[in-house]
Amino acid sequence: MNSAAAEPEIKELGVHDCWRYLRSTSLCRIAFTDAGTMENYPVNFVPTNGTLLIRTGEGTKLAALTDRHEVAVEADGMNQYGTIAWSVILKGHAMVVSDEEETKDAMEAGLSPWQPGEKNVLIRITPHEISGRRFVIAAPTHWWPPREPTAD
Repeated sequence: MNSAAAEPEIKELGVHDCWRYLRSTSLCRIAFTDAGTMENYPVNFVPTNGTLLIRTGEGTKLAALTDRHEVAVEADGMNQYGTIAWSVILKGHAMVVSDEEETKDAMEAGLSPWQPGEKNVLIRITPHEISGRRFVIAAPTHWWPPREPTAD
């Protein structure tokens, strides 16, 4: 038996592939610490100029994401057949966008909020590390032993 064929193929992604996958989706999770507590929120985003932009309003995220706060962002997805999955993790610093030119860049990138309400604050995440992987999704039979037939 070839045991290599039974193991899912995992490929580490290069930087360019990571950005390609990030451009293929618009939803991620952003994680950061706030007063010693770990926070993790789903947000929509847009990649632009080697950074990620998110849009938010007043509240927990905005209060915590000032002054180059350290964050981690994870985005995941799969191909249309559900056979290959990918995951990208970006670590970097978050800053509120206040420059008029940067705000214009963000608007041109097509970032718009999903939820109703005022979401008029832009946050730019500048990465210092990005990594990812792609893998074949193992069939459920790979993980569970075959069932014994039941007697009727």
